[in-house]
Formats: sequence, structure tokens, C-alpha cells
Amino acid sequence: MARLHQLPGFFTFAYRIMALKTMTCFEPRFSFFRSVFQRTGACLAGATTVALLGLTGSPVAAADPFRLEDPHSIGEQTEAAFYAFFKEGNYVEAERHLAAAEQTEADEPMVQAMLASLAYLDGDFEELAARAEQTQTVASNLIASDPLRGHLYSAVGTFLEGAYLLKTEGGVRGVPAALSMLQQVFDHLEQAERISRTDPELSVVKGYMDLLLAVNLPFANPQQAIERLENYGYPVYLTQRGVALAYRDLKQYDKALAAVDKALEAAPNNPELLALQAQIYARLDQREKSLASYETALTYQEQLPAQIALQIQYERCKIADVVSNEECSIQFEAGSFE
Repeated sequence: MARLHQLPGFFTFAYRIMALKTMTCFEPRFSFFRSVFQRTGACLAGATTVALLGLTGSPVAAADPFRLEDPHSIGEQTEAAFYAFFKEGNYVEAERHLAAAEQTEADEPMVQAMLASLAYLDGDFEELAARAEQTQTVASNLIASDPLRGHLYSAVGTFLEGAYLLKTEGGVRGVPAALSMLQQVFDHLEQAERISRTDPELSVVKGYMDLLLAVNLPFANPQQAIERLENYGYPVYLTQRGVALAYRDLKQYDKALAAVDKALEAAPNNPELLALQAQIYARLDQREKSLASYETALTYQEQLPAQIALQIQYERCKIADVVSNEECSIQFEAGSFE
């Protein structure tokens, strides 16, 4: 069965779970839930955490990475963190902006959601739990003034709490507990959809979630989710990333390549998009182009979390065919490549 592997993710799981992943197509040691949560965590985790393409207008308008019209008040530092996280793929800069945002924009739930995502990547699961709770608290407070985003991030915070339970309590106890939270997630998303079904931010979150379900469940049709991302979601580098992932996992590689190329037009220096392009080239048997994209992606590895950079190195090692796949796996497990 196909998987929405990698970005963004998020979202991991049976939890319509807000998905966003992008990269780990070969991952030898990352479980499905973990890989989805990573990308998804980061991807849902920012309201699905979407990125930002510049907006025009006043400072408030400029601080909404999702909406070109009728912007919501999100915050300049939050927006900057978002750009760094999802447009540039620069986690170092994202953390710097999030530290500032936590001081000046503490009433923005996306701040807590992105911090929760980073905690997950760092393996700090108690911090993840705390940030998930804070996401829900801040989102609940936001419902009165911005009900669409308040309900959306209430769903995100509940999802993040489910990620914590899955990771810390294991499958036997964690899965039932996480699944029991599904109704809360769906209820909040339904409330948000009643306000504006075509809202760009909501469309990104829901689009990724629906894609994850569509490529993992029999008889599901991903086309509706793809159309939602393309018609209503924004920004382009995030929506087309999701479309590329969907077509990749559906083995429609020409369409996947076209989508990731569109994403890269909007975010040409994003190492995770470059790695996704490299994956797709590899599946099209275009080895030299794949290697070139991996090499370019790795020029940005200092700005990535260590495990993501290591994953890209592993995938490049397999495509380069200088050593055996077994040796690539050994070096991956050792945490370094020669």
C-alpha cells in the first residue's frame, strides 16, 4: 500500500492526522508513525505550518503566510519562523525566530505548535507534551476573536498530544488513546470548515490529512485532496510539495516531478524540496539528475536537524552506488558518512 512518505509533515497516522511529510522514502530505521510525525509534526505543527510567501500591505497583513486577501493577525516573528521553517528549510533560523516570538507573540498558537514539532525532532517528548497542551490552551483562547484558526489549532494541539501518547506509551496503550482523541480533532476541523471551507490555511492542513488517508486506505480517491491543495491552499511551495508527495506515492512520477518543480520555483533553496526532487528523479531512473539534486540539498545540511541531514546522506549514498546498500545502512546507523 502506498505511503505519503515524508513533510511537513505530518501527519501521521490514522488520525486523519494531519499529515505532512516529505522525505524519508527509504528510511531504514524510522517507523511510519515517526516519519509522518516528523514531517507532519512540523507540518501540522505550524498550522500545518505552512509557509510563507510574501504578502503585501500593512505589517499585520504581512504577518499572515497563508492569505493574500483578508489576512489574519499572526505576528511578524511567527511569520519569520514559518518562512525559515517551511520555505527555506532553515531550522536554525526558525528556532531563533521562535524564541523571539515566544516573548512577543505568546498568544499565537502556531508558535507553540512549531515548538512542539521541534521538540519531537529533538526527542524531547516531555517538552512535546507541554507544547501540545499550550497549543490547545492558546488556541482555545483564540476562538473568541478568530474562531477559524482557534478551532484549527485546537485540532493541531490535540493531534500533537496524540503524537506524544503514541511515542511514550507504545502501540498497545498509545494507539487506543490517540484514536480516542480523533473525534475531538474532527469536531474542531468541522467547526473551522463551517466558517470557511476554502480558507487557505485550513485547506493546507485538511489537504495533507486527506492525502494521507487517500494513499493509505483502499478504495480512497486522492484526487479531491490534490484539488483542494491546488485550488484553495497557499503558499505554493507547501501545496505543491503535498501534491508531489501524493503523486510520488501513487507512482505517478512525471506528475510528481512537475509538482516539486513548481514548489522549487517558489522556494529554490529549500533542501528538503531538493531532496524530494532527487527522490523522484531516482524513481524516474534519472540517476545523474538525482545525484545533482542530492548534492545541492546537502550544501544546506548545516541548517537542518541532524537526523534529516543524515537521511539525505543515506539516500544519496544509495543512488551514488559507490558502496553497497548494506554499507550505506551501516554508515546510517553509525550516524555519519565518509
